Amino acid sequence: MAVHRKRFRVEDIAGGEMPILDVTEEQGPMHSEIMAELRAIRAQMARSGQPAMPPSEAVVAQEVAETRALLDTYRAQIEQCEKLKVELDLIHDAIDRTKREIATLHGKSFDGGEMAKVNGELGAVVGGTEQATQQILEAAESIDQAASAMSKVDSIDQQKRLADDIQERVISIFEACNFQDLTGQRISKVMNTMKFIEQHINAMMEIWGGVDAIKAHVPAPVDTRSEDEKLLNGPKLAGDVGHASQDDIDALFD
Repeated sequence: MAVHRKRFRVEDIAGGEMPILDVTEEQGPMHSEIMAELRAIRAQMARSGQPAMPPSEAVVAQEVAETRALLDTYRAQIEQCEKLKVELDLIHDAIDRTKREIATLHGKSFDGGEMAKVNGELGAVVGGTEQATQQILEAAESIDQAASAMSKVDSIDQQKRLADDIQERVISIFEACNFQDLTGQRISKVMNTMKFIEQHINAMMEIWGGVDAIKAHVPAPVDTRSEDEKLLNGPKLAGDVGHASQDDIDALFD
């Protein structure tokens, strides 16, 4: 079969001739090949299934709404996480400040030299008070004996010796009463330590919301004292309730 070369339009114009091309034999094979390729493509598309149709506007709108709802949910969760972080930071700060207060109390009071000094000062107060009381009682007893003996003797010399003895005992009582000044100084040191502890405990209560917030966690008091111990309440302070006035005492005899 002879091979026909296709003449281009430029060649025809250049040669001055415009021959009519016979394309019947030339286009036949190409048309067959094109149709065969189209049939192959159609068969392949049939095997792979129908092509995906573009989504409708309703489907797109629904997907957008769902996406926005999901974003709103994420935003709300992020806001909650931020609030939780703020609360956790506050709790961390409160715990850290409480630790510092406890460390200060532990280092300077409970486990330091201050508590040892407090115990020593209170022990000295008790010992000094007991010693002074004993000295005053002995002096008072000696004065009583000397006064009784003075009333029974007639000698001036004996009376003078008894008077001198009474005077010495009175001076001894005055000396013993100096314990009050020493006791006041010692108790002042104890009070300073107690105030130091009280200040830091109050600071810790303020960290956790104040006294009212702490009271909510205080368990109900349980009195475990015996009947005799309940009667030993000791003297009341000036500001305590329940003091008996003279009118109350007089009312008992009416």
